[in-house]
Amino acid sequence: MLFTLDALGKLPDKGFHDGKVNLMRILAIDHGTRRMGIAISDELKMIAQPLEFIPADPFNDFLARLKQLLHEKEVDLILIGLPRNMNGSYGPAALKVQEFAAVLKDAVTVPVKLWDERLTSAQANRFLIAGNVRRQKRKEKVDKMAAAILLQSYLDSLAG
Repeated sequence: MLFTLDALGKLPDKGFHDGKVNLMRILAIDHGTRRMGIAISDELKMIAQPLEFIPADPFNDFLARLKQLLHEKEVDLILIGLPRNMNGSYGPAALKVQEFAAVLKDAVTVPVKLWDERLTSAQANRFLIAGNVRRQKRKEKVDKMAAAILLQSYLDSLAG
C-alpha cells in the first residue's frame, strides 16, 4: 500500500521512497517445537501486537496459515527469534531456528531475518502472571506475547 505525503500529512521518516511511504507490516515468529507464536506490527512499524499461535506440526499446515497471514496482513519482512545463551553463544535451540529459517526462506517470497530473543518467553510469562492470567490461559498466550516482545525490540531498534 503506497500513499503520497499530501494525502496523509506528515508521517515518520521510516519507509519513504520518492515522497511516498510504504505501509506494510513486519510479522514476528517465536519458534517453538509445539507452537509458533505470531505477532504483527502496525503499518508504520512502530507498535507490535500479539496475533495468534500456529501449531508447529504438521509443517505444511503451519506454512499454509503463515502464507495466508503474509497475504492478509501485507507483510514485507518476517522476523524470527533466535535464542541465544546469556553469554551470547548459540545452543541447540538456535541451530533448530536457523534450520527453520533456511527452510522458510525457500518457502516464502518475503525476506526473513533472525533477531536475538533472549528471555522473551520469560518476560512474556512475567507479564501474564502480573496480569493475573491463569496458568492454562498463559500457555495459550505466552508464545504470541513472546513474539510481540521480540518484534517490539526490533521496532525500537529501528527508531534509533
